[in-house]
Amino acid sequence: MSMLTNSDLPLYIKVHTDDNVAIIINAGGLKGGTIFSCGLTLVEHVPQGHKVALTDLKEGESIIRYGEVIGHAIRPIVRGSWIDESLVIMPAAPELDALPIANKVPQLLEPLTGYTFEGYRNDNGTVATKNILGINTSVQCVAGVVDYAVKKIKEEILPKYPNVEDVVALNHNYGCGVAINAPQAIVPIRTLQNLAVHPNFGGEIMIVGLGCEKLLPEQVIPDGDKCNILLLQEQKGFSKMVQAIMVMAEERLIKLNERRRVACPVSELVIGMQCGGSDAFSGVTANPAVGYAADLLVRAGATVMFSEVTEVRDAIHLLTPRAVNEEVGRALIREMKYYDHYLDLGEVDRSANTAPGNKKGGLANIVEKALGSIAKSGSSPICGVLAPGEKVSQKGLIFAATPASDFICGTLQLASGMHVQVFTTGRGTPYGLAMAPVIKVSTRNALTEQWPDLIDVNAGQIATGEATIEEVGWEIFRLIIEVASGRKKTWADHWEIYNALCLFNPAPVT
Repeated sequence: MSMLTNSDLPLYIKVHTDDNVAIIINAGGLKGGTIFSCGLTLVEHVPQGHKVALTDLKEGESIIRYGEVIGHAIRPIVRGSWIDESLVIMPAAPELDALPIANKVPQLLEPLTGYTFEGYRNDNGTVATKNILGINTSVQCVAGVVDYAVKKIKEEILPKYPNVEDVVALNHNYGCGVAINAPQAIVPIRTLQNLAVHPNFGGEIMIVGLGCEKLLPEQVIPDGDKCNILLLQEQKGFSKMVQAIMVMAEERLIKLNERRRVACPVSELVIGMQCGGSDAFSGVTANPAVGYAADLLVRAGATVMFSEVTEVRDAIHLLTPRAVNEEVGRALIREMKYYDHYLDLGEVDRSANTAPGNKKGGLANIVEKALGSIAKSGSSPICGVLAPGEKVSQKGLIFAATPASDFICGTLQLASGMHVQVFTTGRGTPYGLAMAPVIKVSTRNALTEQWPDLIDVNAGQIATGEATIEEVGWEIFRLIIEVASGRKKTWADHWEIYNALCLFNPAPVT
C-alpha cells in the first residue's frame, strides 16, 4: 500500500502495485486541478474515499484495486478522472467449481503466549465475558409480556444481585406461523437452541412460551427439561404471568450472583469479526487492522470467526487456497453455493448487497466491497467452516457463514458462541448487542471526530500515516482483553444501545 502522508498535501492510497486506481484520503475530497507530487492532476472534483484513475482507461478495460479486477470501464476514462459506480461494469463472480483449494496454506505464525483475561468459568468448561440472565422465548407472541417482566426485574430484583450485569430478553419473530418441519427450519431452530446456552448465561436456562406454538419450548433447551419452562397459557391473568416470570428469574439470579471473574487464557475466547456501513477505507484501514488482531488471537490459541457470505463470495478465490485442507475448502464452496441458490430463489443476485451508504463512501460494487471485507480474516489458515447458527467447536480461524445483514450476522455469531465482537464501520452505525460486547472500529478520522462517544478504536490514522496497521491491530487485541475482562466498557455497553436479535429463516412462513 502506498500513500502520501503529509496532511497538508493532497493524499491518496494505492493498495497494490498493479492498481490503476487510488482512493482520495482528504476530508471533503479534492477539487479539479489538484496536483499530486507524482504529477497526477485531477480533472474534476473527487469525493473522499472515491476512486481516481491513475492511467487512461479504454472502454471495457479492467479497473484494478487490491490487485484484482473490480469491474470494467463503461466508456473511456481519462487519467485523473473520478470513477464513480456508474462508470463500472461489475464482473462475473468467481466460478465455484474451478477454485484452487488448499494450495497456498499459510505457515502457522509463532505462538503468542502469556496473555490472559478475567472471565467467568462455567461448569461445562466454557468461559464467559459477561454474567447475565437470558430469558429465552419460544415464540414472538410472548415478547410483550416478557419485556414488561424484564423491566420490573431490572427495577425491583436485579439491584439485590450486584454481581449480575443484566437481564436480557431473547425475543424473536419465530416460533409459529412457520413451516416448522421444512428442511431449512433447522437454521432458526438451532440458532435459538445455541443462543439459549450461550456461555454468558452461566448455564442458567429459562424459557417463556405461550403453550400452543409450533416450536415447542422443550425443543429450544437441552434435554427438554420442563423445570426451565414457563407457559403463559397456564397462568391466571397478566399479573400472574409477570409474577411467575419474576419468581423464576430470581431463582436463577441467586445462582448467577455467586459467579466471580477468574484468570482465563486468551485461548478460551471466541471473537467475531464483522463490518457494517462499509466504505472505501474499510479495506485499507479498519479491516486490515482487525485482520492483524485476528492473527494475534489465533497465535494466542483463540477462536476467530469471520462471516458475511455475500461479502466473501467475490473474493472466495483468495480464501479457498488458505483452507487448511480439501474438506475445509469444499465447505467454503458449499456455503457460497447455498447462498447463491438462496438469492436465486429471491430473484436477486449478490449485487443487491451494496447499500447507498457503501456507494456514497466510495465502493463501486460488491466486488470491491468483498475484496476489502476479507481483510478482517487476517493471514492465518482457515481451519473450519460453520453453517448458519452452528456452534463453534475448534480453535483458530473459522468462516461462520451468515448473511451480511449486521443484525442477522450478529445473532448467528452469538449462536456460534461469540464472546466479543469487533465491528468495523466507515459510514457509522450505533449497532450493539446485549449478550456480548461490541468493539466499534472506525475506518476514518472524520467519523471518529464526529462520533467520539460511539467509536472505540480509530483506524483512520492508518490512512493519514499517524499509525500503522500493526499498531492499531495491537490496540484492538489489547482492548479485546480489557473488554472481555470487564475492566473497560465499549461505548455501546456504556450507553446500553442494543439491537434486537434477528433470526435467519430461509424456510417458508405459512
